[in-house]
Amino acid sequence: MPSVFETKSKPERKQHRESRLITMYARVWQFFDQNSGLVYGVLAGLVVLVLGGAGYIYYQNQQAQQAAEALAPVQSTFAEGNYEAALGTGQGQAGLLEVIEDYGSTPAGNLARLLAADAYYNLEQYDKALGTIEAYEAGEDLYGASARALEAAIYENRGDFEQAAALYMDAAELYPTKESAPQYLIDAGRNFEAASSYDQAINAYRRIEEEYSDADAVAEVPRYIARARARSKAE
Repeated sequence: MPSVFETKSKPERKQHRESRLITMYARVWQFFDQNSGLVYGVLAGLVVLVLGGAGYIYYQNQQAQQAAEALAPVQSTFAEGNYEAALGTGQGQAGLLEVIEDYGSTPAGNLARLLAADAYYNLEQYDKALGTIEAYEAGEDLYGASARALEAAIYENRGDFEQAAALYMDAAELYPTKESAPQYLIDAGRNFEAASSYDQAINAYRRIEEEYSDADAVAEVPRYIARARARSKAE
């Protein structure tokens, strides 16, 4: 017995589906015939986008390679402590500032910012150091923590101890290893003390004991805490 919902026989339903397909096909063909220029334009646009994306990726890879090659000899100059030459030499090789200008969007160009900021700091050009390090794109790694610590050192040099302490705390969070974080926490504590924020200083020192108990710096923590408490009572 046929279902009460079946109002057409099977041949009728098949014929109806075929009729709908023919109608839909006719409408699609009519649209294409009337708008062929638009259709071809859209297809051409898609091709351009795909090829353009591939070309952009290739260009970026080429830029990254060239930046790394330009930065390599400058890093040696920087490591030797020849900071003025590292920033911009007159010996035919690109300095850090030129690498930043030409390849600033690449990883090597970003690293050049960090090195340039450190060079400015060592040359006691603190305003330039701060402007350069603020443009550095810091990640959650050793370089990112180093950048935050360098920024903290600049503020400490300026006498803005609260800001310096906060940045040192950030550095400890960005790269929480026993090789670097304990020193950042000590630096933070020192600046909290300089800002008369003794409770925060003690908390920073205690974090070394709690989170990095096997670090060498742990041995000095009681002395730092005692100093902070003594200074607190003296005020």
